[in-house]
Amino acid sequence: MDLSSQDIKFLPGVGPKKADLLNKELGIRSAEDLLRHYPYKYVDRSRFYYLHEISEDMPFIQVKGQIIRFEKVGEGPTQRLTAIFTDGRETIELVWFKGVKYVIDKYKTGVQYVVFGKPSPFNGRFNIVHPEIELVSQLPPPEQMGLQPFYNTSEKMKNSFLNSKMLQKIIFPVIQSIKPGIPDTLPAYLLQKFALMNLTESLVNVHFPKNANALNKARQRLKFEELFYIQLNILQQTKWRDQHFKGFVFGQIGHYFNTFFKDFLPFELTGAQKRVLREIRIDVASGRQMNRLLQGDVGSGKTLVALMAMLMAVDNGFQACIMAPTEILATQHFASLTEFLGDMGVSVALLTGSTRPKARVELHEKLRSGELNILIGTHALIEDTVQFSNLGLVVIDEQHRFGVEQRARLWRKNVQPPHILVMTATPIPRTLAMTLYGDLSVSVIDELPPGRKPIQTYHYYENKRQGLNQFIAKQVEAGRQIYIVYPLIQESEKIDLQNLETGYEYMREVFPTYTISKVHGKLKPAEKDHEMQKFVTGQTQIMVATTVIEVGVNVPNASVMVIESAQRFGLSQLHQLRGRVGRGAEQSFCILLTDYKLASDTRKRMEIMVRTNDGFEISEADLKLRGPGDLEGTQQSGLPFDLKIANLAQDGKMLEIARNAAMEILEDDPQLIKTENRVLATQLRKMKTNTLNWGSIS
Repeated sequence: MDLSSQDIKFLPGVGPKKADLLNKELGIRSAEDLLRHYPYKYVDRSRFYYLHEISEDMPFIQVKGQIIRFEKVGEGPTQRLTAIFTDGRETIELVWFKGVKYVIDKYKTGVQYVVFGKPSPFNGRFNIVHPEIELVSQLPPPEQMGLQPFYNTSEKMKNSFLNSKMLQKIIFPVIQSIKPGIPDTLPAYLLQKFALMNLTESLVNVHFPKNANALNKARQRLKFEELFYIQLNILQQTKWRDQHFKGFVFGQIGHYFNTFFKDFLPFELTGAQKRVLREIRIDVASGRQMNRLLQGDVGSGKTLVALMAMLMAVDNGFQACIMAPTEILATQHFASLTEFLGDMGVSVALLTGSTRPKARVELHEKLRSGELNILIGTHALIEDTVQFSNLGLVVIDEQHRFGVEQRARLWRKNVQPPHILVMTATPIPRTLAMTLYGDLSVSVIDELPPGRKPIQTYHYYENKRQGLNQFIAKQVEAGRQIYIVYPLIQESEKIDLQNLETGYEYMREVFPTYTISKVHGKLKPAEKDHEMQKFVTGQTQIMVATTVIEVGVNVPNASVMVIESAQRFGLSQLHQLRGRVGRGAEQSFCILLTDYKLASDTRKRMEIMVRTNDGFEISEADLKLRGPGDLEGTQQSGLPFDLKIANLAQDGKMLEIARNAAMEILEDDPQLIKTENRVLATQLRKMKTNTLNWGSIS
């Protein structure tokens, strides 16, 4: 049975409409995709509660009883439906915000139902929003109910009644069909060595667990498989690249590097910068192609290290380029490098979408002739018309912002691939770095240049706003500039947040004499750049913005970062935003504004931000609190795989075991041609077909 070729629209209970929705919302096209859409949690449905047992910290309850009455509240699109449900002793309110007619038609008063859902306190009593309701007469015996899986679905799916329960019904017949057994995706010797469950049993038990022990074994097997294949792919790619690609040899430290080091260095290098430069020097002189990830907090001096690496290339007769994710960041790199290099005689140019045609033609000629030493740009650098004479080093800044294929096109600008230096200000925990960038050597700049004052961070509630406004006024009077960041562009009914527009109007009322900029994702690029430029040049004192300013704005005069509704941001994002200030000699401040009511995880995030400026400590904490998805992690642009069941915060040990197993296999059988390893080669081919150019570059 080939599950990968079985179209979901032909599965029982699916059809073309649901198939289209599953495809668009979850990327599920085949029966195999469906089985690999694992539950994100399980709830024990064998236990029934009485309403008097309910407490606020219960994730779910299951109660038998009947509906006493229904009541419609409000009119039109905001109308909601409530029902009073009793277990014979106490009552609870059931609430629906949509599907009012459907609910009234389907459920009747006086009939025995089982209600299942999360109890929430509201107005002094408990309610359950959008409960799951079933007839008592149609329930299986409690011992058969056991652990119920819950599946991630989207808002669109829920609106079409394709919820978790419906997915469970669709998956059930597919699980029944595989019970006789399907071919395993891991060789028998690995199953035996690590005492792993076979694939059939794992899929059956991850969706419909016999018991908690069987579920645990199924999840362990599927996690191992996922992490193992990621590592096998990365390691095989690295081996292949080392065998097939020789690196350019930068054999000498010459005139430009030495002149810059002696006469143009703006400040003495930190110990960490010197260490990283030594690591780069060894790489580029070795004859192997360098693939190095350079991690360093905002303001740690990564750009200076990258420039000195580019001067090594120029000294050896090669060209270098920097690819940045936005025009603003590319322009700032150009300004920094031009200032650093002064009149040294190194030619530097900028290429973005805004470069005029005449200047573009001239730039292309200089690039092809080799007259141009260093080119800085955005994704415009990957256009086919951009041809280098002798590209020796590519620096990619904030690489998670580029897709895999975009990076690969830049890599293919030469017959012989250039050295690659990838820079990121997002500190990456070790397990995540091993997974995302397992083919890269890692360098870390873990100290700031001398003279930088650590940013002071404070967590304020809404009642401190007046005092905050006075503080902002003092800072502006002292000649400083202020960022005020909002999480949304338009107000949402579901999330009660202050809107950027109302915030902007409020700031204009409070500070009528100041010039205030407004920047958000819906502005045209030219408008955004114009507003940013006004702030960079000091024409505006306050910038009200969304997170579009998260990466790459360098305004040394900005000393205050106010983050509105800070509870809506993850730790890594808060840290990135904080890094926009603290770039000058003056003391800088970051103010986190939140509501009074905070979940315990949110309160922890605020405490961590106030306590530390260490990006690595913050990223480790973020991975534990949120999982990898929001860490520029598994949902990012161009990531060559998707973690469906493994959790890098919890499965670090398993990741190492999987990596070691993959290493051992490749040591013994690099091409995976032995009979027992054919299944591995087949699976890798399948993965590479599904993801274009998987892992060919950083």
